[in-house]
Amino acid sequence: MDAYDKDSDAGQGQGPDGGAGPEETGATGTVATGTVATGTVVTGTGTTGGPAVGEAGAAPPVPAPEPRTGVAALSPRYQVGAVVALAVVAVAVCAHLGLVFLHVAPSNTLTKQHGAAADEWVFPEFEQNWKLFAPNPLQQNVSVQVRAEVSTADGGIRTTGWYDLSAEDGRAIAGNPLPSHTRQNELRRAWDFFVATHDSQDRPVGLRGSLSETYLRRIALLRLERNDAAGPGGVVERVQYRSRTTNVAPPSWSGEKVSGRPTVRELPWWSVAAETGDARPEAADAAAGAGGAA
Repeated sequence: MDAYDKDSDAGQGQGPDGGAGPEETGATGTVATGTVATGTVVTGTGTTGGPAVGEAGAAPPVPAPEPRTGVAALSPRYQVGAVVALAVVAVAVCAHLGLVFLHVAPSNTLTKQHGAAADEWVFPEFEQNWKLFAPNPLQQNVSVQVRAEVSTADGGIRTTGWYDLSAEDGRAIAGNPLPSHTRQNELRRAWDFFVATHDSQDRPVGLRGSLSETYLRRIALLRLERNDAAGPGGVVERVQYRSRTTNVAPPSWSGEKVSGRPTVRELPWWSVAAETGDARPEAADAAAGAGGAA
């Protein structure tokens, strides 16, 4: 009986103290280990209804690459063909624009050499009846100078030297990244205004001609005052302008011949009002457009 009882207890997995025997403990551990291995590692599913351990740390799915479109969808051979075709079209467009530009541009060295080729391309399909530049670009250097007749403090009269106003503006502009609009355009526009409103005898044509004279006189007074032309106690009584025009030399390969001799245009003396600085034409100036000689 004792032996039988011991065997019975041993068969039920109980130890001497009534606890589970070593075999039952090992069996239970084997079953638990097998459950984890089978439910979690191998199949990724559990038997208890909870989330599996492997699912919590799973990586997000990688999205499928987007399909290529346009030239990128072509094979390398067709891609090369497309690039060559685009390059040919770009060159053709640039050549066409260049020939049309030469056709509408004013006469210059390029049009004299290649004008026939440009006309053959433009006419008749691409004919243009408008001009890109009007008038032709200036191809001359114009220097505007002024001098003054000053009454001195001792009652005498003296004549100053010529002040090159264009050179002064040029020095103020050179190297200046933000030059003054006055330095760039005031004198140039005033002189162009005068030339356009006066005849070859320096007589004003219409009311705008008289206005251009007034404009130049004001500029002369301002510039002479800036240069202290009158000196201590002196007063500017009259001013005189002159211009020196020189043709811009063409490039050596153009074959164009122009005169390098400067052309000087000297205007008559103009009287000015010393009290206010306003321009005041004399009676002779108003009638004949000429004043007394220096």
